[in-house]
This record gives sequence, structure tokens and C-alpha cells, in this order.
Amino acid sequence: MELRPLTPQDAPEMAAAFRALGWPGKAEEDYAAYFARQQSGELVVLVAWSGEQFAGYGCVSWRSEYPPFRDGSIPEIQDLNVLPDHRRQGVGTALLDALEGLIADRSAVAGLGVGVYADYGSAMRLYIARGYQFDGRGLMSAGRPVEPGSTVRIDDDVTLMLTKSLRP
Repeated sequence: MELRPLTPQDAPEMAAAFRALGWPGKAEEDYAAYFARQQSGELVVLVAWSGEQFAGYGCVSWRSEYPPFRDGSIPEIQDLNVLPDHRRQGVGTALLDALEGLIADRSAVAGLGVGVYADYGSAMRLYIARGYQFDGRGLMSAGRPVEPGSTVRIDDDVTLMLTKSLRP
């Protein structure tokens, strides 16, 4: 397996892989925007390849949009995706190792958010096994707290936020 920064040439294959799965929001334009943000230094995108096959990717945003992370200067791991055919083969672990390593050069803490429905079950287990802990602020919807008694649509914008200390 090879991990390397996103290049413009990666976008068509990445978008095609997610399109074949029926996953929305993973178009070539999205990866072009990621590349532009990477070029500006606000984001790092690492892409995993298994031989010649695209296997997954993940990002580090150096300035999170989530206020507690932003205010605490906690970089956020975002949009970690491993294609189903490449799961349980160490791709997610390798991506997290590399992303956490990048963060550790700048911060003692990494943050991330995880969705709350069943599709995120494997991610939840992985993050907890790696030492991530809930930040204690409860359920978020589009980065804002869900107030008691309110109603929200459970989708990819509804998350629980976690942090991990990267230094002893």
C-alpha cells in the first residue's frame, strides 16, 4: 500500500469509485477543491493506493470549522473514507497513523467527528480502539449542538466529536 498527497490526476478515479458505490458528494470537483485547499496549506489530503487501485483517503484540516477545535487550535481529521473492498486490510489504520503523525508535528491533540448511524459503526470502533475520546459536548448537527428536545434529521452532518492526545 502507498500513501501520498492528493494530485489532480487522482480525482477521476476517486470520483468514479464512489460513484460506483452510489455515494453522493464525491465528485471530481470536490477533489479539485480539496487539491486547491491543499495547495494553499489549509488542508492535507492523503490518498491510499493498493497497487494500482484507489483504496481510500483522509484529510487534515489545520483550522477546523468546529468551534471548540478551532478555538483550541486542534487540527481535525476529516472525510476519512476506505472503499468497502479495501476495509479490514489496514488501510484506515495506515491513513490514521499518517494523518496523526502530520498533526503531531504541530499539535498535541487531534480531533475528528464521527457519524451516528450504523454505517459509521466500524469507524466508531476504530476511533475508540485508537484512544479517541468523546469531547463531551454531545450530538452536533452541522457543527452546532443539538439542543435537548429538538428534532434533527440523522444524516452525515450529525456527529459526535472526539479528541485524542498524541503525546504522553
